[in-house]
Amino acid sequence: MPRILHLGLGNFHRAHQAWHTARAGGDWHITGVVMGNTVLYDALRAQGGAYHLGIRGPEGLRVERIALHDRLLLARDDPKAVVAAIADPEVAIVTLTVTEKGYCLGPDGRLDLDHPAIAEDLAYGPRSAIGILTHGLAERSTPVTVISCDNVSGNGGKLRAAVSDLARAAGLPLPTGTRFPDTMVDRITPATTDAIRAEIAAASGVEDAAPVLTEAFSEWVIADEFAAPRPAWDKAGVEIVPDVAPFEMRKLRLLNAAHSYLAYAGLLAGHRYVHEAIADPELRAGVERLWDEAQATLSEAVLPTIPAYRRALIGRFSVADMRHELAQIANDGSLKLPERLLPLVNGLDAAPQAQHAIAAWVAFVSRAQERGDQLNDPNADRIAGSARTAVDTRALCADLAALIGLPDAAPNWLDSLTAEVEQLRRRSVSRLINPVSCCP
Repeated sequence: MPRILHLGLGNFHRAHQAWHTARAGGDWHITGVVMGNTVLYDALRAQGGAYHLGIRGPEGLRVERIALHDRLLLARDDPKAVVAAIADPEVAIVTLTVTEKGYCLGPDGRLDLDHPAIAEDLAYGPRSAIGILTHGLAERSTPVTVISCDNVSGNGGKLRAAVSDLARAAGLPLPTGTRFPDTMVDRITPATTDAIRAEIAAASGVEDAAPVLTEAFSEWVIADEFAAPRPAWDKAGVEIVPDVAPFEMRKLRLLNAAHSYLAYAGLLAGHRYVHEAIADPELRAGVERLWDEAQATLSEAVLPTIPAYRRALIGRFSVADMRHELAQIANDGSLKLPERLLPLVNGLDAAPQAQHAIAAWVAFVSRAQERGDQLNDPNADRIAGSARTAVDTRALCADLAALIGLPDAAPNWLDSLTAEVEQLRRRSVSRLINPVSCCP
């Protein structure tokens, strides 16, 4: 029986990769690895790995039952079992959704060997996703396709580098022929709430402890570099292409950049959901200006698609029933902004709206520290320390700009950023949404 093993079993995988695989048909099954969420692990085990997926479209909500995950593992409790499962010859594909911080990359895109999780892998054996994956690959006798499904630019190449770096440091062999194709993924999948559980239960007639809600739109682009058999994904809406980069850039610089801007500026303005933020005339205009800047940095290969893509994004953002939490999008800003906004700053003579979006992030984390809120960010301690000890807003801007790699070549850039941050802080509402309140 052909098998996929997925690291990072969560809402996005269950709404996206698993859904496309179910639509592709065939005898494929999935070994689902939950990294540490025991509540989700216990809920799915009680249901035999099956769950209900609510798909929200213009015609309303429809519900599908997905039952591909016939094996479940909890990495935190038994990482060696996951290593053994990766080495299983039945596994032809390993997919990952562990978010940007799960790759433990340094600023150069290579594995950060000093990262605490990687240092622990080297000292005590595999614990992190990269450590478990590397040890599992080292025990294989046949090649496999490893597919990152996270919003990391050039994710295949960076994942290959991370695995190679750890294998070299740990003295582990890797099987020849293993492939790490680049991918681009896109499907809005909000955190599951009690209201979502109740709605999906009402529509399906079945109580589900681990349902998922998603939008009707779904996009998955994969470079045509496979080491072993794969599902018939190309018959299930997946694009298998020679080069993913133009599609990836379009998504990062239009969808993801707008999401980050709406998250920080929207939360500062007192909004909670994406549909509320995009309905704010000032924020909507800011999104359009950001897209104008982004469009000027994109490949000619995707330029003909941009007008329709922009219209589709506005439509997706405006669906109130999705109730997509801005606080969920605001997580991990120090990792996301370099991918989403810095290419605009670096690629244009002037990118005032991209800089404004960065200013919104600085103002947001500053206000969160002021309120005593704990940020959900791998650099939360450094950000909090900067916000606490900076002598003034200018010093804070300089420190946080350096953290995300904002270039300092433009004349008066720091003065301009400081002025925008101070203006946003003055205008921000007192009921700033707690950045971790909705997203455990």
